[in-house]
Amino acid sequence: MAWAARAVAVVLAVLSPALVGAAMLIFAGLPEEWLPPVTITPLTAAGVTFPVVSAFLIAHRPRLKLAWLMCAGGLGGAVYDFCQAMMLASAARGDLALAGLLRFPAQVGWAVCGLVLEMLLPLYSPDGRLPSPRWRAVVLLGVVSIGAETARQFVRPDPPLEGYLFPVVIHNPLQIPALAPYHSAIGVLTWAGILVTLPLAALSLLLRLRRADPVGRRQIGWPLLAFAGYIVFMLVGIVVPELYWLSTLWAMLVPVAMVFSVMRYRLYGIDTVISRTFVAAGLLAVVGGVYFGVAALSSLMVSGYDQIAGLAAALFTGAFFQPLRRMLQRAVDRLLYGPVGDPRVLAERLVQEMRRGDPAQALASVIGVLREGLAVQGVTVEVTGGEPGDQVSVASMVSGQVGDSPREVPLVWHGEQVGRLLVGPPTPRRFPAAHDERVLETLVPYAADVAHALRMAADLQGSRERILTAREEERRRLRRDLHDGLGQTLSRMAMTINMARFSLKTSPEAADELLRELRSGMDAVTGDIRQIVYGLRPPALDDLGLAAAVQALAGPADPEGPATEVSAEGDLAGLPAAVEVAVYRIAQEALTNVRRHARATRVRVELRREPEALRLLIADDGVGLSPGRRSGVGLASMRERTAELGGLCLINGEPGEGTTVEVMFPVPATDASPARQHRTASVGRRSAP
Repeated sequence: MAWAARAVAVVLAVLSPALVGAAMLIFAGLPEEWLPPVTITPLTAAGVTFPVVSAFLIAHRPRLKLAWLMCAGGLGGAVYDFCQAMMLASAARGDLALAGLLRFPAQVGWAVCGLVLEMLLPLYSPDGRLPSPRWRAVVLLGVVSIGAETARQFVRPDPPLEGYLFPVVIHNPLQIPALAPYHSAIGVLTWAGILVTLPLAALSLLLRLRRADPVGRRQIGWPLLAFAGYIVFMLVGIVVPELYWLSTLWAMLVPVAMVFSVMRYRLYGIDTVISRTFVAAGLLAVVGGVYFGVAALSSLMVSGYDQIAGLAAALFTGAFFQPLRRMLQRAVDRLLYGPVGDPRVLAERLVQEMRRGDPAQALASVIGVLREGLAVQGVTVEVTGGEPGDQVSVASMVSGQVGDSPREVPLVWHGEQVGRLLVGPPTPRRFPAAHDERVLETLVPYAADVAHALRMAADLQGSRERILTAREEERRRLRRDLHDGLGQTLSRMAMTINMARFSLKTSPEAADELLRELRSGMDAVTGDIRQIVYGLRPPALDDLGLAAAVQALAGPADPEGPATEVSAEGDLAGLPAAVEVAVYRIAQEALTNVRRHARATRVRVELRREPEALRLLIADDGVGLSPGRRSGVGLASMRERTAELGGLCLINGEPGEGTTVEVMFPVPATDASPARQHRTASVGRRSAP
């Protein structure tokens, strides 16, 4: 049952550190002649950390085999330490018989800890299964080697007192004296099997890494780093006993790596840890060697000046530190990620490519760099346009195959989604997962810029086509109005004049009636001409100026309408005629929308002339824009008028928070004085009573 498994794990998590603590207290109380050279070993670290970590894993996953292996191995290490301490304490008190018996549980604890933690755990990580049935031979080799070494220690003949670590030889009650000539040779064979099994166990993780998918590589990377480091430091400790403590320290990191592998591998980048570890180790080794080498050479050349030698070594080492770090980082990045490891290098390449062509060519460069940097089978960039609720495809470019379920990354430019990036499955590579996040974080903004540029180019082309179409439609309308309206009226007026001339002598009354009709016709012609002229350019712009014309759009105070405030800042004289018309029409459309739909109580209209731009802002406190809305003709016309002149139109509004229309037109700088440029003039204010 799950609760029983958790209870057992908690008991072992308390018992193992308690045994280790008791062993340390016993060691501290031993006489100096009975104190072993090393009291804290990797088995000590295993006895303290592994059962505690395994209890944490079992609490979340009671049937996790790896957690129970860790628990058993940690308990074996704790039993070894405790029985070893009790054996020496018994021998120090003179109870050699008890000391001889305590050797056996200590040896069993060593065997269990070594077999489980150094051999079985890496072989069965991270999913509790062997890489393939063929690896059973490695398991068998480990079991036989550890078992043979344990049996050798069980029947070990008593060694001679000369060269013995302690004052008295602890008698082995199971010794076989006849094996004394072969004891060392058997030890060489058993330890050869052990030392062969250890790297093979780590190699199994490396083979898993090569065959796994990106997520699996990220998961396997943690135990691979932990066990590989432990094996390296253990072998170093065998060659250089003074560095044996490194393997003990590293053994404490193995259970932490197992936790990350089993439960948190998606949250932490093992490739970053490996990269920083290799770079730091390489720097430490090379810088240390350079420092001591230069110091030694300097001391020989300037004998007696140790301070000068130290200063020379420090300066020489400092000069080569940064280039060496870059070289090591590039080497590790190439090892982990392939030819291009640094996202900044990708960004620099992308910028150079983007400068060489139009947006379409830049988009192709983006796709190529992204595919190379991410090492994926395919990348697609889709550029969309239109309104938020009615997105249409503007352009699409594909490189490779993205597959049936690609990863989708939105391309956002200044808060507006301008497209999406589809990333296909990765090609075989070592650690793509965390590296891909860094590449995407670095390159997606560039892709969004290119997508926006391509979208603007498409919008500009569409706007030009619409302008040409609108121009031809306007010409057709003017032709129809002039021909069917004004032309017909003028023809009738000409006929009326002729009839009046013929009737003037014979029937003055009829001529007078015809002249009156002619006068009415002339009034109609004047009205038609006024309508045509007004459609071409509002007269208020020429009569009042832009600011006053916009103020006139607000109209007189209406008790039932919203309170409107219109203000202008800067010099609005000398603006291009097209800009004036566009601003007037946009303000007219926006105020009409406010009156019809917004249900607002206040409206604020601002005109501001800047050195290189003219800004128009219409903001209300009405009902706002509903989610998923479809833009009507009015909002679309605002954007089209702005795009025709190369401007920017932003329409924002949350439900219940009002609507804001902000338009910016690029205009040339004026030659007016600074005082005039920064003058603020309130054009008009109107408030509801």
